[in-house]
Order: sequence, then C-alpha cells, then structure tokens
Amino acid sequence: MSTDTLLVELGTEELPPKALKTLGLAFRDGIVAGLQERQLGFGEVQWFASPRRLAVLIREVQLQAPDQTVETLGPPLAQARDRDGNWTPAARGFAAKQGVEPEQLETIDTPKGARLGLRNHIPGASTGACLNDVIHGSIQRLPIPKRMRWGARRVEFVRPVHWVVAMLGTECDHGEVLGLPTGNITRGHRFHSCGDIVLRHPEDYVEALAAAKVVASFEQRREMIRDQVQVEASALKATAIMDDDLLDEVTGLVEWPVALTGSFEERFLDVPAEALVSSMKEHQKYFHLVDAEGRLRPNFITISNIESKDPIQVIAGNERVIRPRLSDAAFFFETDKKTSLEQRVPRLENVVFQQQLGTLRDKTARMEKLAGELARLIGSAPELACRAALLSKTDLLTEMVLEFADMQGIAGYYYALNDGEAPEVAAAIIQQYWPKFAGDRLPEGETACALGLADRLDTLVGIFGIGQPPTGSRDPFALRRASLAVLRILVEKQLDLDLRHCLALAEAQYPPGVIAPGSTEQVLDYMIERFRAWYEEEDIPAEVFKAVSARKSSRPLDIQRRVHAVHAFSRLPEAAALAAANKRVSNILGKLDADHQFSIVSADLLVEPQEKALAAELAGLEEQVQGHLDADEYSEALACLAGLRAAVDDFFDGVMVNAEDSSLRHNRLNLLKALRDQFLQVADISQLVVGK
Repeated sequence: MSTDTLLVELGTEELPPKALKTLGLAFRDGIVAGLQERQLGFGEVQWFASPRRLAVLIREVQLQAPDQTVETLGPPLAQARDRDGNWTPAARGFAAKQGVEPEQLETIDTPKGARLGLRNHIPGASTGACLNDVIHGSIQRLPIPKRMRWGARRVEFVRPVHWVVAMLGTECDHGEVLGLPTGNITRGHRFHSCGDIVLRHPEDYVEALAAAKVVASFEQRREMIRDQVQVEASALKATAIMDDDLLDEVTGLVEWPVALTGSFEERFLDVPAEALVSSMKEHQKYFHLVDAEGRLRPNFITISNIESKDPIQVIAGNERVIRPRLSDAAFFFETDKKTSLEQRVPRLENVVFQQQLGTLRDKTARMEKLAGELARLIGSAPELACRAALLSKTDLLTEMVLEFADMQGIAGYYYALNDGEAPEVAAAIIQQYWPKFAGDRLPEGETACALGLADRLDTLVGIFGIGQPPTGSRDPFALRRASLAVLRILVEKQLDLDLRHCLALAEAQYPPGVIAPGSTEQVLDYMIERFRAWYEEEDIPAEVFKAVSARKSSRPLDIQRRVHAVHAFSRLPEAAALAAANKRVSNILGKLDADHQFSIVSADLLVEPQEKALAAELAGLEEQVQGHLDADEYSEALACLAGLRAAVDDFFDGVMVNAEDSSLRHNRLNLLKALRDQFLQVADISQLVVGK
C-alpha cells in the first residue's frame, strides 16, 4: 500500500495564548479522527502550535483506503419464493428498498441459515480526494467558544487566517480552506523573517521554520523556556517559580523564546509578596524569583519573542513597564493600612451577597454565630472564631483587592496583623478560602477550620434554601467545590462533626421564612453524594460506598472510616461468601410482613447443631465487636465478623429456616436478624459485589 507524509498548517494572526495548547491538540485529534473515519492508516503523528500557526505532520499516510464489501441481509431464503417459485412480497420489498431487481439479489450464508441479500462493493477513500473534508472536519471540531469574521469574508475562525498549507507528499492543491487556496507556502517569525517560505516536502517543515526563527513544536518551545529561565535564575543563585499554567501561557506568546532577567527596587519588597507576584505574573507574564529561604527577590525573568541586538534596552523597557504596577501595589498597601478592618465592617452593608440572602454584613453576622458554635464543637476558642468571621470579608473593600482580585484573604491577613489582631485571627482570614481547588492545602488552625466551614455551610444552606441548587451546567456559587472543601476539612483534619447538625446550625442563623422547609436535608444528600466521585478517584468500587451510605450516616469522618473498612473487608477471602449470605438474609427478612415482631434468640429453641454453633459464635463475638465499634475501629470489627463465614455456610447448608414449627421458624429468623444486625452496625455488606 502506497504511503506519503501529510502536512496541514493554518497560518493565523496571534492565537489566544491560554488556549493555544488545547487548540493544537484538538486540531491534531481532528485530523487523526478524519483519517480513521475513512479507514486510512498512518504512522507517527506530530502536532505543532505557535502564536501564528496550528499544524499537524503525519508520516506514512495511506494514499488509498482498502475497498470494502458491505453485506445487506434480507429475508430468509426459505421465505424468498412461494410454492410456485414466484418472488414473495418480502423479497420484492427488500429488492425495491435496495434499488435492484429481485434477480440481482444473492444467497448469503449466515450463522442462522441462508438469507437473501446484497453485496455492495465500496471503493476505499482516496486521501488526496478527501483531504479537504478532513481538514474542514477538524476545524469544525475545534473548541472555539466565539468565532470571528474578518474583512468581507463570511468564513469564521478564532483569529484571521492568512495562509493554509496542505501537502500530501509534494501534492499541495487540495481546494479552499477557510476561503484560502491550499498550498506549500508558509511564513516564519513576524520580525526575524520576511517573505514566503516554499516547502518542497512536508518533512522540510520543522527545519525550514527553525531557519526562519520559529520553534514550531509547543512542547519543545516550552522546554526551551524552562531551561533558559533556570539558567537565568542560577546566575543569580535564586530559584525561578514556574507554575504550569503560566509556562503554557508564555509558550503560547512566543515563537522564538529568549529569556531576559530584569530587576526592581528593593523598597517594593515591603509590599506583601503575593501582590508583587500577582502583578508580575498576571499582568506582565514574568517569572518571579525567590532566595534559598523562599523570600521574594527583587528580580524577574521575562521571555522575549525576539533575539535583540541590544537586550539591555529590552530589559530596561520591561523594567519601565513593571515599575508603575509595583508602585500602585505599594500605594494601595500604604493607603489601606490607614483604615482598620474593623472600621470597614459597616461598609459591608453596601455589598450584596445575594438578593434574597442579604448583604455581606448579613452573611458575616450569620458566620459569626455559626463559626462560634463550630469552634465549640471542635474544641477551639469561640471568641477567636467570631472575631475572624466579623472581619473575614472586610478586605474585599480594600484598594488592594479591588486592583488584585486574587489578593482576597491574603490582603486581609496582612491588614489584620497591621491592626494588631491575634495571629490566629489573621491566619483564619487568609485560610478561610483553603482549599481553593482539588488537592489544594487545607486550613491549618482550628479557628481557620471553623471559619472556612461556617462560610461554606452558610452559602450552601442559603442557596439551596432559596431554591437555586446547582445544575449539570450551572453552579454560579461553586457549591460543588464548597461541598468537597467541607468534606475534606472534616475528614482530613479529623473533625468528627455531624454534618446534619452543622447544617441545622447554619439554617438557624437565617431569619424565619428565608430557608424553605427540607432544604438542609437536600443539602446533606447533595454533599454526601460528593463522596461518590471522591472514592472513584481512590479506585474504591461504587458498591462499597453504597454499602456504607445505606446506613444514612451524616458524619463524614465516620463515613470515611467505614468506607475504607468495608473496602479492606471486600478483599478478604471470606468477603464473597458473607456478602452473599447477607444478601440472602436480607431477601428472607425483606419478605416478612412489615409488622413482624422480632425478639431475642431463645437458646431452648435452637435444635440443629449448625444453628447452635452460629448462635454461640455470634454471642462470643458480640462484646469484642462492640468494643471495636465503640472505638470506631470498623476494620477490626469486620475482621472479627469475617470469622463467622464457616458457621454461616454450615447454617444455610444444614438448617431449614422456614420450618413448619412456627416457634422454630421465628427463632431462626431472630438468629438471622441478629447476624445481619452485627454487620449493619458497620455497613450493609449485602450491597457488595465481591470477586466480579
């Protein structure tokens, strides 16, 4: 089968840097999918993305897909003709549907016998003939939320397109794409290259662009930036902080990266480091530097898109740009310190939290009481939690946060210390927002935990209470994230609180009539359901969580302990038999009348040796199991109960539960209920599907 190399490139105005990697991968996936849909084989795939281009290079692309024979089956052969040998209506109808005469149909053998049918020969797709459709298909699949038009054309794309390369070997005429003829002409760096670059073959692409000062590969350019930044930082005996998002964004801004180091006045280091970093990172896309102790250095590293003959001038230009921003941060910091956080509290009345739930002052008043109650429950100082709640949102009114939104909480921490607030109060103000995302750090102190819980529980109860729970596509108050944050704090900080009680406390802070009846139970169900995804990420089977949730527990830490205990139990050799036995017992007891009265097991009515043995073992384990349960040692309790396997198996092998004698039958049902109740103290293990 003949093959050749395929190159497709879209040349554009500067693409959105934050979306560049996503667009590049999606364009590659779209081209690959288009070939696969047409049964066209191929070899190695490379993708490229730079500010002015998206491209895909695929080697060993089949020029022609193999032909196919498609069988369409009709009625069974026995039903094709009547007794006189004439075609039946079924045969004629099938032939008409296929657009042929009955005589043109064939006999096709199938596993269910011979059938009337038709074999159609479909020639394989030609890569050259379908390439235009493949490219357009990939373009349509790109994740572009808003497309734009340019000039007088009606075509739409994320940015204006100026050239299109589509080469299959040396063949480059594949029709129009986005209103432009395809060809073999690309362009290099906007400033370091001029004129068109004619490609003789797709394999020349990378080398030709490199000669024109373009590193086409996104991944290669990203590593070049990382390496250059580390070299610049090491020259200052410092460490450059490079988070992945900023590194990707900077990679999307340049085609020929050149790292340069600049500096700023040390006086700016008196400003909270987070504000300086925010200014450098968010506004200028600079990498900041820290010393061996993690302190901010008065330096930054910028990535230029040109190789200047006078880099000193480029550095000076960047220093001139950053200085006013740092000056603004310093001015805001000094101005804000003149007004204490407590003095800002009344102004929270002017900021609406939610129209039906009141202002931020209303919210913080509710949080004060709730945080104090939660602090008592977890054994910390209520007065500190109340104070932190009172001041928790006041930094939203500062100039610093108005200018740098990501300083929320951080600014409050510095201003609280400046005001002479207790260190634990200041720490709670910044830590109330932790965790901000999956895997983020948790609040460290108990006061911060109480405040973080109070803030989120107040929001959850309030938003659910006015009938605005999140939907599949909308969650404007980030209630999913808030729920997971509450669960993480309770579980990972080992706070054994009853979530139902905490939600009731949150509801109690609202005026009568604001929260709809039953809302807290709705919130509780919603929050506990978040555990399902949590355990999926831990590769814990869904039935394990189902077994535990059957107990309707509302203590997240307790749920966590039970889930891990049941998961460990499910991997024991005895688990499958005991789960099946519990399922059997559950079915037996479930068929009894709702008003059936159970009682304790009577030793006098134990007749068979197997039921005597099971009763004896149950009684012998009762005190030991209860001791483990009282200590929340669920794994140990289940390990004890696993020892019942042999006795349970013998019972079902040798004892007739539905004995004719009603007293014997009733006593055996009592014994089975006692067995099931022992397991139900941990979880409903009948829900387990072990060994599947």
